[in-house]
Amino acid sequence: MKIQVITLFPDMFTGVFSNSMLWKASDRGIVQYSCIDLRQFGLGPRKQVDDTPYGGGDGMLLRPEPLLAAIEQAKANDPDALVLLPTPRGQLYKQSEAKQLAANGKGLIVICPRYEGYDERITKWVDRQYCVGNYVLTGGELPAMIMIDSIVRLLPGVLGGETSTEIESFQDDDENIEFPQYTRPAVFQDMAVPEVLLGGHHAEILKWRAQNSHRP
Repeated sequence: MKIQVITLFPDMFTGVFSNSMLWKASDRGIVQYSCIDLRQFGLGPRKQVDDTPYGGGDGMLLRPEPLLAAIEQAKANDPDALVLLPTPRGQLYKQSEAKQLAANGKGLIVICPRYEGYDERITKWVDRQYCVGNYVLTGGELPAMIMIDSIVRLLPGVLGGETSTEIESFQDDDENIEFPQYTRPAVFQDMAVPEVLLGGHHAEILKWRAQNSHRP
């Protein structure tokens, strides 16, 4: 899978792509990452990428011309890739979306908005718009990282274990979460591991886990 990120701050992704499971996915040839610097498509000698909004208001909006030029370059690299836009106007991003994007076999182009947002006309070239939560961030880089991490970890060969993703929280978009888990020591600062987990009775363990797969 090719994952291309359109951003004004490509350095933000250096550490994310070069560590942990995202790095392993790249090292194993499962994913290929690249960042496209939106500034290189800026207009005029100052490489301007933003301007004031029509109708007034505070802040600046990303202009459509640099964004489209960056999308076109990304599409030239991967013509069938899906273009994703993190935005409060998008649908809520859920585990089912991560699963679908991981399974569709297409590359991804993720746009990172900045300032007060973007010219709405750019959405003509966007395949899917997602909101990662009801809160405000300074840009689209962190939502892009969240989506990329959630997708890449689902690709075959990244996590390793055959059932690693089957018992996790929010499967099928339900409200259940993964059950509490424990490791050694059996007693830590007077807190003991639940006895049922120590007994080796598989059916009872499954029952306990089902009963505890919800928020306290």
